[in-house]
Amino acid sequence: MSSNARRQTRPTKKATPRNRKALPRNRKALPHTARRQTRTTKPGGLALSLTLLATLVAGSCVSRLSAPDASGVAHRPGAAGANLAAPSRTPETGQAAPGGSAGSAGQPAPWRPDDAGPRAESALHMTPPPPPSPTPAPAAAPGTVTINRVPGEWVSWALLNRSTGGLVTGGDSGTNSTESMVKAWIAADYLRGLGSKEPGTDEIDLLRRMIRDSDDQAAQKLYLRRGGDAVISRLISTCGLTDTRLYPGWWSLTQISARDAVRMGDCIADGRATNGRWTAWLLGEMRQVRGEGRFGIVEVHPGVAVKNGWTKWWNGTWHVNCLGVADGWSLAVLIRYPSGSSLANSAEVCRSVTRQLAP
Repeated sequence: MSSNARRQTRPTKKATPRNRKALPRNRKALPHTARRQTRTTKPGGLALSLTLLATLVAGSCVSRLSAPDASGVAHRPGAAGANLAAPSRTPETGQAAPGGSAGSAGQPAPWRPDDAGPRAESALHMTPPPPPSPTPAPAAAPGTVTINRVPGEWVSWALLNRSTGGLVTGGDSGTNSTESMVKAWIAADYLRGLGSKEPGTDEIDLLRRMIRDSDDQAAQKLYLRRGGDAVISRLISTCGLTDTRLYPGWWSLTQISARDAVRMGDCIADGRATNGRWTAWLLGEMRQVRGEGRFGIVEVHPGVAVKNGWTKWWNGTWHVNCLGVADGWSLAVLIRYPSGSSLANSAEVCRSVTRQLAP
């Protein structure tokens, strides 16, 4: 078993914020105090009875106001972010925390490692290396994309003309965590590693669940079988990426820029990723993404191969990525914004950029 396997437990699909266990304590604390006061003090008449009754009612209200919603985050009734609009999506997780375990009532435990806060935050602000030499003839004029941003939103996009090599980038500079978008590469790398062998039934099942349903457990198994961090290192070298950085032991925390994301898409589509043998099969699976992962670019171009990623992070932000690959182009939209806005916001951003750059 590799060192990565020892560091990580079985991955889970749904992330539960760390404050989930702390919140329910308020529900029992006030009634317990009231009972203790009843045993240790003598009744002081009607005024004392009314005081105790008011305390119990207030405790019930506090408990209800702090109750977590379906995503595990507490909201005041009517507060922004209390309900996620379509496309309905609970937080996607990526991988289980080292040493983590499933929570009560079948709920998964928080997946971020205990030390991921500082390192993950600093990774988001990494300064990418200088851009490569200008590419020929962009497919569209830069600066023609307009989007409606929510406060605090970070958006970056890139369009690669796969025929001419023309690259158009826009929005904010920097990188985003790949989340499940990188599963397209994990599949390609695994198929490449088979060489002349045919995949077994269990391998095909894992690959299909990972791509079509964005199954994190399937992704983790394939990632570890191919050497963990070596999978991301091969992505960088094979596809010639310049801004991408791996996060040791965590495929979902790989940092990538929009221009590197479209290069990854092109690398998968032109055969470099799989040595050509499995390219058509993998693109076919990406065209059959289904359920909650089918949003954004594919809603504008239903026939394109796609792989999206989406996670609500421990620090209260959504990290969302859309990747689409067609015969003539590769398009990526990377987004971060406060979780008070619904996930539907990022889906609309992906659709809007697609309509303007790849109509």
